[in-house]
Amino acid sequence: MSKIRILPDRVANQIAAGEVVERPAAVAKELIENSIDAGANKIEIEFRNGGKSYLRVEDDGVGMDPDQALLCLERHATSKIRKASDLDEIQTFGFRGEALPSISSVSRFTLRSRAKNSSEGNEILINGGKMIHVKECGMPQGTRIEVAHLFNSVPGRRKFLKTEVTESSHIIHLAKLYALAHPQITFSLIEGARTLFRSPACENLIDRVREIFGKSLSECLAPIEVQAEGMNLGGLLGKPGYSRPTRKEMLFYVNRRPVESKTMSYALLEAYHTYAPKGRFPPAVLFLTIDSSLVDVNIHPAKRELRFREDMKVRGFLIESILQSIQELSGKRSREIKKIELEKDSLSGRMVPKIDDRIFEKFKPSSFPQSSHIVELKPEFEFLPGALASNPSIKKTSGIEDRSDTNSKEPVKPVVGLRGDPNVTWRLVDHSHGSMALFITTHGVVVFHCRSAYERIRFEALEDSFEKNQKVGSQSLLLSESIELDGVESAFLQKSLPQLVEIGFVIEEFGRNFFRLEACPTWLDPEKAVSYLRDFLEIASESGGESKIVMYAKEAMIKQATKNPGAKETFSENEIVRMANQLLSCRNPYTCPQGRPIYYELPVRDFETRFRRKI
Repeated sequence: MSKIRILPDRVANQIAAGEVVERPAAVAKELIENSIDAGANKIEIEFRNGGKSYLRVEDDGVGMDPDQALLCLERHATSKIRKASDLDEIQTFGFRGEALPSISSVSRFTLRSRAKNSSEGNEILINGGKMIHVKECGMPQGTRIEVAHLFNSVPGRRKFLKTEVTESSHIIHLAKLYALAHPQITFSLIEGARTLFRSPACENLIDRVREIFGKSLSECLAPIEVQAEGMNLGGLLGKPGYSRPTRKEMLFYVNRRPVESKTMSYALLEAYHTYAPKGRFPPAVLFLTIDSSLVDVNIHPAKRELRFREDMKVRGFLIESILQSIQELSGKRSREIKKIELEKDSLSGRMVPKIDDRIFEKFKPSSFPQSSHIVELKPEFEFLPGALASNPSIKKTSGIEDRSDTNSKEPVKPVVGLRGDPNVTWRLVDHSHGSMALFITTHGVVVFHCRSAYERIRFEALEDSFEKNQKVGSQSLLLSESIELDGVESAFLQKSLPQLVEIGFVIEEFGRNFFRLEACPTWLDPEKAVSYLRDFLEIASESGGESKIVMYAKEAMIKQATKNPGAKETFSENEIVRMANQLLSCRNPYTCPQGRPIYYELPVRDFETRFRRKI
């Protein structure tokens, strides 16, 4: 066994860099936080190749004199805390003094800074932890830090970085988070020679959201401001009826610090439980202000997560505040509950609610028509067999008597039929509980979920529209739809336009980050074309934005196929039989597009085991 020895400072810094600097976005985060702590009114971020080859953060803050600039590159050197008790009441972003020495140990690091009272600035160059030079330079007041060739001195770490598109998306998302948290600061984000966004100082949060995310998101948000129990919840909350396919636009801040908080995330989703469809997420930009002694921001090396000292109290406050705001946005107001009058029942002798005599006058039997009519209830969504006509692998069925090939001499025997049909394998017994149906088979009993079967049939019909050997038709929209996107989604859409045209979309560029949808595929409802396209772009951005158009389109297609058009569906027996026959002709009749089972069989032997005798 080798002897124990103290590691050199350079090696210790590189090990510490593994905790603080995991990717280029982590470098940008530390530098942006230092700029905010320095009282900057303007912050400019520039990067190239996903931040791997070059990253610059420049501000007009207080700056540093030569001694302070050298001292900030030492480990555990900070101006934010003086004693251990200061950790209980942290008011600043960067406070541990590990970021700059860790970053400089794994990159070519250039620091330029000039204090307010200094006549010139100072430049410090460090390459892989080695000091190259310290010299004077001319520059305005503030600090400029350049990080080049990140992880070149640690190639093992560099090879685990993701693609340039993925790393760029992390930096862009991070810059947006801090720009939202500080609307009084002018933020600029530049990728290479292209300006992604330049947002001047804004008076309120909604203006900053409009500047960064666009008008479409800002219009579906409403302000929230609730104060109680020593906590304050502010920001913007999604209006009922608006939702997103991913969690990307669920943004949380605690004391102006962007965080990933399960407490806040679960509280938001629980409050929106009945206001957002299942599988969709409400957009929100929520700022929680709380006593800094009641929250611990030092539990994660990169300060991404935090812990509340009174977690249940915070969660209850958030749920109650968000629910109250949602009800106000929905137009629901708390009504005064009228006192219920009681009377004694002559038969039971118990006190029961008193019945208003006016009810009998309003609903007396003579007010009803003498003749009764049987009204056939239609399902809440219309089953479209025409959508399956383009799929040659799905046999067209219509009731019991059906032929899949008009040229064939013998009719194709259907597998599923009604309860009185002796020539089928599955006989429908009954359907109940909305989407559940029961079939008797030669081997047992089949329990069938109608809604899941519809989703599978619809999904495979949509999926066939993406086959290369099929020509996809387009239908022109009566009025073209305008779409406003952010910089990342706009760039991805421009790259994807040729492939989107192949699957039936007609999209024209209408200006910077503006597009116009002229036509959509024939299999897609024109009213849902814009929502489908937004789902497609958000899923693509969430997945890194690589050129996997068909994969992203199919994931968005799953969401379209599984969106619930009504709270409860009803199916007639003929529709259930037709769906079951079409399902058994699908490529995968066993699960819905989300992987849940469509039907399962209870064999006779299971009943014999339960009854302990032959049936």
